[in-house]
Amino acid sequence: MVLWFVILYLLLSVGIGLFAATRVQNSKDFAVAGRSLPLAVVTATVFATWFGAEAVLGISATFVKEGLRGVVADPFGSSMCLILAGLFFAPRLYRLNMLTVGDYYRYRYNRTVEVLCTLCIVASYVGWVAAQFKVLGLVLNVVTEGRVSQVVGIMIGAAIVLTYTTFGGMFSVAVLDFVQISVIMGGLLYIATIVGDLAGGVTAVITHAAEAGKLDFFPPATFAAWIPFLGAWMTMMLGSIPQQDVFQRITSAKNESTAVRGALLGAGLYFVFCFVPMFLAYSATLVDPDKFGALLEQDSQLVLPTLILQHTPVAAQVIFFGALLSAVMSCSSATLLAPSVALSENVLRPLFQNLNDSEFLRLMRTVLIVFASLVLMVALWSDASIYKLVVSTYKVTLVAAFIPLVAGLYWKRATAQGACCAIIAGLASWLLLELVSQPTDVWPPQLVGFFVAGVGMIIGSLTPSLTDQRKTYRQRDIAHTND
Repeated sequence: MVLWFVILYLLLSVGIGLFAATRVQNSKDFAVAGRSLPLAVVTATVFATWFGAEAVLGISATFVKEGLRGVVADPFGSSMCLILAGLFFAPRLYRLNMLTVGDYYRYRYNRTVEVLCTLCIVASYVGWVAAQFKVLGLVLNVVTEGRVSQVVGIMIGAAIVLTYTTFGGMFSVAVLDFVQISVIMGGLLYIATIVGDLAGGVTAVITHAAEAGKLDFFPPATFAAWIPFLGAWMTMMLGSIPQQDVFQRITSAKNESTAVRGALLGAGLYFVFCFVPMFLAYSATLVDPDKFGALLEQDSQLVLPTLILQHTPVAAQVIFFGALLSAVMSCSSATLLAPSVALSENVLRPLFQNLNDSEFLRLMRTVLIVFASLVLMVALWSDASIYKLVVSTYKVTLVAAFIPLVAGLYWKRATAQGACCAIIAGLASWLLLELVSQPTDVWPPQLVGFFVAGVGMIIGSLTPSLTDQRKTYRQRDIAHTND
């Protein structure tokens, strides 16, 4: 019954997505839904885009092993990202009426900064989307009791998401997010009541977690403990802000106030509901300590699906996998669309002269298919956990794209030369430390890259550009000749 429900749900999702695709008339509809989404839909897209594989399976598994301190990046950092984006970035970026965040880098700096930042942003999505594909494969493998391997499941899930995203773009993503958010929220709350009873009640689960030290959030008062803690927090909190999916949700709103409120409401919903999978996964260790203790060591991502299949009634299984599929499909479709639009608009479009709107729309869809194929290969090849795949993706945007964005918006003296220095210095220092750093090192490479990028922006912006120097030398030569 669970398998047939999964099949029906997947077909229904594709049908809704293709129906929404009938509203796509031009590239603006495809990329930002015509800037027409109301508050409820914007809130749903913000929440559903972020509440994906890592929220249901990745965060929950990491929490059971490491406690709240282990999930500082997500949901704590990611929720703060959405709050900061809503308060300090949404109003300014919405007024510019741009298609992508890469357009801002060109508008504020130049073409070079636009291309460099866009490529970094696109690269950051590879691990995120790969994590969603891996969960789709895991779900199909679990509900078919192994008859569909995870490899085949990944390919099937990727093909389904790619189908409706390619045709419908942001309209399909937004409509499905709005439908799926009710499935996610209602389903997880219902499952929490059942699993909580199995574990002895909500109070018993929370008390056990507290006694086991899982609810300790802040690290010991030592330099060696706090620096990595802050580095993990900042990676998601700041590295996620320059992302195209965040920009799309801001610019898809029907007006500026809707963009701001949608980001803040989505952040609140995301933070609260991330604790539900944590509660479920920890409850599993109380329901059957031996079985789930062993599973934590083998593959912690299977704890939650195994608990649902073996210890809950069929109705609860159907609801859980419906909620899980909703979360993963809404997240994967949005994160497929965002980098494809950015790459098409900011890197490829200038290479093709005189593209009309229909041809540009075709280009975006082609890029989306190619990007999905690349991500599919990464998902099949990588053996990293879902949580690590997602968290690691924001390092590149933290060291390369965040400083030029915030400096461009809030520092009038920021220049294109400063932005280039920030990008190059941040990337170079981060990559170098990633190659030579040891697990025992206190300073995370991405945190060093972030500070180096900030120094690069200041020095590069305050130093006269080479062009200005050449003009000065030329003027001196002319004056000397006249004398």
